[in-house]
Amino acid sequence: MPWDPNLYHKFQAERSAPFFDLLSLVEIRPKLKVIDLGCGTGELTRQLANALPDSDVTGLDSSAQMLEKALSFSGPNLHFEHGDQAQLTGAWDLIFSNAALQWSENHAELISYLYQRLTPGGQIAVQVPSNHNHISHQLYRETASEEPFQTILKGFQRYAPVLSIDEYARLFFACGAENIIVFEKVYAHILEDSDAVVEWISGTALVPYFERLGGHKEEFLHVLRKKMRAALPETPVFYPFRRTLFSARKPTIQET
Repeated sequence: MPWDPNLYHKFQAERSAPFFDLLSLVEIRPKLKVIDLGCGTGELTRQLANALPDSDVTGLDSSAQMLEKALSFSGPNLHFEHGDQAQLTGAWDLIFSNAALQWSENHAELISYLYQRLTPGGQIAVQVPSNHNHISHQLYRETASEEPFQTILKGFQRYAPVLSIDEYARLFFACGAENIIVFEKVYAHILEDSDAVVEWISGTALVPYFERLGGHKEEFLHVLRKKMRAALPETPVFYPFRRTLFSARKPTIQET
C-alpha cells in the first residue's frame, strides 16, 4: 500500500502514546535478538533499541516509503529490512509490534505462527488498534458501499482482523504461553474538529481505499467529511481511541 509518512506523522504524539505502554510490558534483558514488526519510519524502533541494552534490533516493514525514512535511524545495534510481517522467519528473543499487526489477516493463525518464531524464554509484545467500531469507521465503510464508490472500488471493503481480548488470551493459552497479559485501553485524544478525525484515518484505515479510488479520492473524502460533520458537530472533538495490548512469554525448556 502507498503509505504517506508525512500524513501518518500529523498526529505523531497521539500515535506514539501506546508505544510507551507497550514498551513497559517488555521484560528488559541484555543481548536480545529483537524484531519490530511494522517499524514504520523508525523513530520508535530507535527508542526500543535504546531501551534494550546490548541487543540487536531489526525493524521490518513492507512499505518502501516508510523504510526510506527509517534508514536514518540505523546504527550498530539497529538495522531495517523490507519484508512481510506475516511471513516472519528466524528465531527471536523478542517479537515487538506497535500498531501494525492489524494489517495482516487471520490473527488466530498469525499469533500462533509468530509464537512459534520465539526462542525458549522469548516474549511477544503487541499493540493493535481496536477502534474499528467507532463512528468514523462506520461512515467510511458506509460511503464505500454507496455509488459511485461501490463500483469504483469493485465492492472492496476491509474489516479489521483484530480479535477480542478474551480471544487473544485463549490463543496464547492454547500455545502454552506463560505470563499472559491482554488488555484494552482507551486513549483520550482531543482533535480540532471532525475534519481532523477524517485526516487521522486518512493516514491509516483509509490507505487501502485510497489505493483503489485513484482520481476519485477527493470526491470520496468530500462525502465522508460531510457525513462526519453531521455525526460529530462539536469543536473540539473528543476522540476515544481503543487499543488492545498483549504480551506473553514462551516457557524456557526445562532440563531433564
